[in-house]
Amino acid sequence: MADIVRRQAKLKVADRTHVDLANGGCDRFRIRDDAFSRESVSAGFGPECKSHGCNESRRCRATCRCWVCLVAGRANTFRVSCASACSELMARKLVASLSFVQIVADEFSHMLQNGERGSYSSTMAGELQHLVDTTGRRLDRSVAIDDAQIRLLAYNSHDSAVDSVRMNSVLQRNVSREIVDFIYASGGREALDLFTVPVNEELGLTLGRVGMPIRYRNALLGFVWLLTSEGEVDEDQAEVLRRTADAAAMILHREQLLDELSRSRERELTRDVLSGERSLREDAASRLADEGLMAAGPAVAVTILLRPVDRSTLTERDRLSVAVGVDQLRRRLPRNSAIQLDRPDHSLLIVSVAERSTQTHLDSLIVAARERVLSESGRQNIECWVGIGEPRTSVADVRESYEESRRSADVAQVVKVLGNVVHYRDLGVYGLLAELSEDRLENSIHSGLQSLLSHEDSKSEALLATLESFLDNAGDVKRTSEALCVHRGSLYYRLRRIQEITRADLANGDDRLALHLSLKVARLLDLR
Repeated sequence: MADIVRRQAKLKVADRTHVDLANGGCDRFRIRDDAFSRESVSAGFGPECKSHGCNESRRCRATCRCWVCLVAGRANTFRVSCASACSELMARKLVASLSFVQIVADEFSHMLQNGERGSYSSTMAGELQHLVDTTGRRLDRSVAIDDAQIRLLAYNSHDSAVDSVRMNSVLQRNVSREIVDFIYASGGREALDLFTVPVNEELGLTLGRVGMPIRYRNALLGFVWLLTSEGEVDEDQAEVLRRTADAAAMILHREQLLDELSRSRERELTRDVLSGERSLREDAASRLADEGLMAAGPAVAVTILLRPVDRSTLTERDRLSVAVGVDQLRRRLPRNSAIQLDRPDHSLLIVSVAERSTQTHLDSLIVAARERVLSESGRQNIECWVGIGEPRTSVADVRESYEESRRSADVAQVVKVLGNVVHYRDLGVYGLLAELSEDRLENSIHSGLQSLLSHEDSKSEALLATLESFLDNAGDVKRTSEALCVHRGSLYYRLRRIQEITRADLANGDDRLALHLSLKVARLLDLR
């Protein structure tokens, strides 16, 4: 009990930052102990306390909503006195007065053995795991908790058979978009209570599910799952599931709050890292490392953007899809090795490449993230582009990598031959040309090529393709005719027509270079 009292000397307040209770007042904070309770030890101080000042004669009332008690069907009401300073002594009195402390201490003994808890994410995982284990023991059934995207968060050990969907979910912590859509179509999106997901062998769902939505103030945060193969769910079991879902809702809601606080700080520092001011970038990089948000060392920038073919404005779904894809990429990287910044027309991920494994697998993870963006947005393959900058030796220098990644994605969008995922180092001459303004580029196009581009002839596109292939193959007639699948006689005829229209000599090296560069500029400006 003494250990528990000492750990209660620090409680968490509503803004989720730790404070020493000796320096706080109950009239200023809504005190919470997130380590032990569902809604936490929530002392709702009344108007008298606030208006007259809290003292020994004032008494505050709260109800135990600990998730352990919820699952067990217990709830305790207690009364405590609180001093004006909410000192550590009074905090100890509060803890000592709780009738459910011993129950909680028993349930969480494995957490307390390690002293102060570690990172927030590991805390959430531990709490959810304990929750499914407790529920599974009580129901003697297999229990799992997914988030709203049907990503597995926790599951208990059980002897029941599982299908391929559950197996893949355990191994990969993810399922296909088709399965997510099927679950939502089966009632998951609107459900407020128990619902059933039927068997769908085509998707690998060979076992039906009974689901309980996890909602916080009607916002869907996830699902608690049972398998129909283990029998029907009676009303007593349903009530346990409701309590489990309530407890999970508080844990996941807290995850969102803490994650948002962390992301807010991360976004602020990421913007500073991309600043034009060197001192600001260095300070931000140092703070990212000190606060455990981003490892120090070499880093690279990755930009993912959606550009509709019809050039229409991005929808909210488009922006969310890009953010989800980048978030998926981030989650598959080592912890604290990436920071994300979502902007109106693209999303950016700065990745630490200090570890060799990250460098090895980054490209494949980027391809998977792009596929997720397309799946979420419903866009065509030619509407999503990814640019990857060159690595920099420190996070403070990653601004240049970001500019390269943006340029790579922009160039890839118009120069289709480069592919959908492009490294800056692979841009070749396009990387150099992209640094010039559009006006300068347009003015630099060879007058002969401008004539060919504007030539009103049904065969003008074939002539452009012939010229580009001829120049790409260094003037080799044999390779060009094979690439175009045309007879050499037809190729010579086309080349003569090109020379007539452009008034250029294809046997002259300067003319060939000027036309070749002009063709690259025309692609970059999307003129052909």
